Amino acid sequence: KVLPACLLLALLLLAPALSAQNERGLVFDLDVGELCMQSAQCKSGCCHRRNGLSLARCAPKAAEFQDCSPKNIYGVYYKCPCERGLTCDADKTIVGSITNSNFGLCKDPQDLYRR
Repeated sequence: KVLPACLLLALLLLAPALSAQNERGLVFDLDVGELCMQSAQCKSGCCHRRNGLSLARCAPKAAEFQDCSPKNIYGVYYKCPCERGLTCDADKTIVGSITNSNFGLCKDPQDLYRR
């Protein structure tokens, strides 16, 4: 009879944590401004840091004519990738991605083809 009482107590203690996890997530589904380690954690899809010493926080994706970075494997950006439907017109060389200096400008791809 001791085991069921312990099990019941454990379930009562874990229930609030499990329901909170389903509502918003402990590590994922983070709002703009919340601390992050990877862009996959953010609702916006961009985990942004101002410089190499700053903490990364979720930030909105870049709009048309704003500075941007092409999507990368690191998952943390100095400039956020573009909103859906826009492309980051930037230097996409391997050197630029390694040195994190491959910034560009968000543009509508339809405008690029009209030239």
